[in-house]
Amino acid sequence: MLITNNIHYVGVNDRNKFLFEGLWPLPNGVSYNAYLIDDEKVCLIDTVEVDFFVQFIENIRNVIGDRPIDYLVVNHMEPDHSGSLALIKKYYPDVKIVGNKKTFGMMAGFYGIDEVGMEVKNGDSLELGQHTLQFFLTPMVHWPETMVTYDASTKTLFSGDAFGCFGALNGGIIDKDINCDTFWLEMTRYYSNIVGKYGTPVQNALKKLAGVPIDYICATHGPVWHEYVTKVVGIYDRLSRYEAEEGLVVCYGTMYGNTERMAEVIARAASEAGVKNIVLYNVSKTHHSYILRDIFRYRGLIVGAPTYNTGLYHEMDVLLSEIAGKDMKNRLFGWFGSFGWAGKAVAKIQEWNDNHLHFEAVGEPVEMKQALTEETRLQCEALGRAMAARLKET
Repeated sequence: MLITNNIHYVGVNDRNKFLFEGLWPLPNGVSYNAYLIDDEKVCLIDTVEVDFFVQFIENIRNVIGDRPIDYLVVNHMEPDHSGSLALIKKYYPDVKIVGNKKTFGMMAGFYGIDEVGMEVKNGDSLELGQHTLQFFLTPMVHWPETMVTYDASTKTLFSGDAFGCFGALNGGIIDKDINCDTFWLEMTRYYSNIVGKYGTPVQNALKKLAGVPIDYICATHGPVWHEYVTKVVGIYDRLSRYEAEEGLVVCYGTMYGNTERMAEVIARAASEAGVKNIVLYNVSKTHHSYILRDIFRYRGLIVGAPTYNTGLYHEMDVLLSEIAGKDMKNRLFGWFGSFGWAGKAVAKIQEWNDNHLHFEAVGEPVEMKQALTEETRLQCEALGRAMAARLKET
């Protein structure tokens, strides 16, 4: 498909994979995007996962027929984008691979390709004819070798995984031709789980691109952005600064429903105190990628779980570890717990915050023995109101 001025989409859709990276659910599939610039010199930008090579090579030949590919720009070495490199080299043995120093080191390790083609540094350029490509190194967005490629003639940014999202493309490729409603939350979930830890490198990349006029963003997952370029860049800017909306995530573990009752009371009290954006999650039922997405969206977080085997309920322990791994900042945090005969959950959650999360503690933690009493109910209501009041202050 033609995007603009001899830039063609030659990517593929994966509607069969259940978990992205073996971790993140793909209810709507995912696309692996690659692009071909048909100029005096033909340039392929990124490849696709190797399982889709037959369709990929057909897409390429539909554009250029039997012409050779002169350059292959590798913005990112993750195998869902570089997996077809070795096969492309077999079909186009004279293609010159373009990447940075770290790109070529990874290429040798992943695919045994030892040759160094065209090594580029930040700001270097490549003339194709009508199109001139400029390269910006963006390390740790979200691998150390990542870079982006900019075509000044069309104001097109080939951004690698940056500005991407989950979801296969259902016919249309460019945002102006499709209904993008399903992609916005999937962009936040993608960012939160894939890129979320690397807020500072994302900010550094955005600073490098500040002042660069962009009409198209060609990411390696999701739609080609054109009408929504400003919105998409704004989403990444906000998320990478850990900014959040006024809202509350209440997530809990429960074995027999008693801890769940605490969560319901807390959420109701916060709602009655004026918080409209509230989501409740059972950590054993909802995949954690959706919970992490909403923790990135909303500033308030209250977690609770039972004591289990003299420690913290396993799925809550896992979730707190995942949150800590994102290096998230600027969140308000409350917690609660329950026990049958020996209470540990509340203390363990506090340890997570003191030693790893470092969020602002709000309200008094609530610890329940066995089942909800009137006293415990009042404590839960107080926790919900305290969080609401603090959210209203910010």
